[in-house]
Amino acid sequence: MTPTTTDRPTRQAGGAVVPVLAFAGIVVAVMQTLLVPVIKDLPQLLDTAPSNATWVLTSTLLSGAVATPIMGRLGDLYGKRRMLILSLAVMVVGALVSALTSALLPMIVGRTLQGFAMGAIPLGIGLMRDMLPRERLGSAMALMSSSIGVGGGLALPAAALVAQHADWHALFYGAAGLGALSIALTLLVVPESPARAEGTFDLPGALGLSAGLVLFLLPITKGSDWGWTSGTTLGLFAASAVVLVLWGVMELRVAAPLVDLRTTARPAVLFTNLASIMVGVSFYVVSLVLPQLLQLPTATGYGLGQSMVVAGLLVAPLGLTMMVTAPVYARLSAKYGPKVTLIIGMLIIAIGYGAGLGLMSAAWQSLVIAVVLGAGIGLAYSSLPALIVGAVPASETGAANGLNTLMRSIGTSVSSAVIGMVLANTANTVNGVAVPTMHGFRVSFLIATAAVAVGLLLALFLPRQQRPPAAPQLRSGSEEALRGFRGRVLDADGVPVARAKVTLIDRRGRQAGATVSAEDGSYTLAVPTQGAYVLAAKASGHGPLASSASHHGGERAVELDLSLPGEAVTA
Repeated sequence: MTPTTTDRPTRQAGGAVVPVLAFAGIVVAVMQTLLVPVIKDLPQLLDTAPSNATWVLTSTLLSGAVATPIMGRLGDLYGKRRMLILSLAVMVVGALVSALTSALLPMIVGRTLQGFAMGAIPLGIGLMRDMLPRERLGSAMALMSSSIGVGGGLALPAAALVAQHADWHALFYGAAGLGALSIALTLLVVPESPARAEGTFDLPGALGLSAGLVLFLLPITKGSDWGWTSGTTLGLFAASAVVLVLWGVMELRVAAPLVDLRTTARPAVLFTNLASIMVGVSFYVVSLVLPQLLQLPTATGYGLGQSMVVAGLLVAPLGLTMMVTAPVYARLSAKYGPKVTLIIGMLIIAIGYGAGLGLMSAAWQSLVIAVVLGAGIGLAYSSLPALIVGAVPASETGAANGLNTLMRSIGTSVSSAVIGMVLANTANTVNGVAVPTMHGFRVSFLIATAAVAVGLLLALFLPRQQRPPAAPQLRSGSEEALRGFRGRVLDADGVPVARAKVTLIDRRGRQAGATVSAEDGSYTLAVPTQGAYVLAAKASGHGPLASSASHHGGERAVELDLSLPGEAVTA
């Protein structure tokens, strides 16, 4: 069990925090879709073979997959704002490296550094949990979770416009500028959360997970080039299975693991992560199919003959609708819970893909598909962090959401590989050029529908009762608090003691929470379950105190002042 510091919002956030954090998520998404308009031209632009040019995309995927859970855990340990800024700074450096080169190897290095920005999503969600009151948290997390789709939808037409009318390196300069702006806004607006997980960083766990992920994702992204039944592909899959099993055994024996597998095995977390993979698969299918359908020439008999920019504009409502659904999600989740909202979202996705099978003959029909799917994906994506946050302690928010974001990325990677294979195997060759067919597009939509159906089945196994996706807190002017203990730390003369550390210990002797008293000596600690606890307090210049207390359930906090011994303690 990973020790925790506090299980409630540790400081209040200003009104600009949510849009600034969401902007960071959008910047990350922009980086991911940056090269979509020039993918087919990369071999020529980098003067290399097509198989080598794909490493420009693969490197970003691999580094993002590795960085996401690691940065989440580092944020829990050393500060989420600090790690958010570091992630964005590495992305800016990577964008500048790519902007200054047309050679393959430096470009891969730059794109690898850009992948580290993927950690911004779980870090932003963790900051929101630590700082926002209950009434703002649901919609804020929904917006942060959906930002990956929002940024992708907005970036596609913008990147296409830049690629058509400027040197392609301008794409990287633009990404670097957005990253620098996001860093500046974060420094100005977002406070650091004092919530910390105790313990040390699990370096062997990080190396093991990184190796396992690279061995797993590499054949997924390169399988079409190497051959899905080749010795290299099958060998890497087998190696990844061995490494991840050994990593799991090691993590179960570590006191403060990178990923708490016992927490991950809880039904609420496990089935949320599995459903996330299916949502990721369905999300990426539309991003792969619609732009190709829109840009194919009308001479094919089914292509819609639109320019790259127009195609981007027609797909952009996918991301915009995801953003609009954030407040809708908050209302639905408050009334029915995130599980029901996730199911509603996936039903809408299924309807969108089902209707899309017959809506591929006009540009306006693509717009309808994008809007419907955007609404469904927005609701589904918004539900995922709420389900995770409601099932893990505050000290594991960053790592748990990092793992959930990784599951979505695995879904998109699998989707890219499978749909790419389907479109390639169903394509017609015209003058030596493979042209996707309508049959391939429809099969792709059917695959997305099947993925959503599996996701729906997994969602049904989620526990019915979910904790509210907010951390326990005291509200100003209110006598009510979520169950726990609260009071003041005082010295022998009744004078409040500031900066005293108060630790909550359960009946098994394990730390269940900790906090630091405020300037007026006040403290608040939530309890994970009712029962007997020990509250230990210590402060510089005072002897330590251990006080037994019990919480018998209910929503009202137990009032308990802690009086430290008066005698001074010398070092």
